[in-house]
Amino acid sequence: MQIEYTPIEGCFIIHDTFFGDSRGYFFESFNRNTFLEKTGVAIDFVQDNQSNSSKGVLRGLHYQNGEFAQAKLVRVLSGSVLDVAVDLRKDSKTFGQHVAVELTGESRTQFFVPRGFAHGFIVLSEQATFFYKVDNYYHKASEGGIIYNDPDLAIDWKLSPDEIKLSEKDLTLPLLRDTVNTLEF
Repeated sequence: MQIEYTPIEGCFIIHDTFFGDSRGYFFESFNRNTFLEKTGVAIDFVQDNQSNSSKGVLRGLHYQNGEFAQAKLVRVLSGSVLDVAVDLRKDSKTFGQHVAVELTGESRTQFFVPRGFAHGFIVLSEQATFFYKVDNYYHKASEGGIIYNDPDLAIDWKLSPDEIKLSEKDLTLPLLRDTVNTLEF
């Protein structure tokens, strides 16, 4: 496991070592002790989630507030996505900044998003299967979100606006500046 640090403290890109031959491949996608040793982050994941989406589907930007905040370890099993994490920690020097990472099934790269971030992704390939671990259970009353095209965030989603497919819920999310007073991390 090799850790690549991002400009935003707490977000890591993880490059795993894999072993392959004519039969296929093997790699250890998560080892708590190795993760702690390499990142200094002690974490206990409690739930795994998986989705499959077609090109242009954008899921996000979502977060869980307060005691139900979630850290995530995300990866793509097949296809390609642009994964985005936005720093919502009000006391952070990088508040409102984001990290964008392209994740593919071929690269097996993973992205760690700590608590206190909004998270979202857009599918760049024809189909993508997205997988992630979380360290806290989902709590509907604690969910929040920020509109994907907030001009203050200036996220380049890599696809044109007419290619982007959103849920009804994600179409009505507020701007970051309208959520600042509700953020609790």
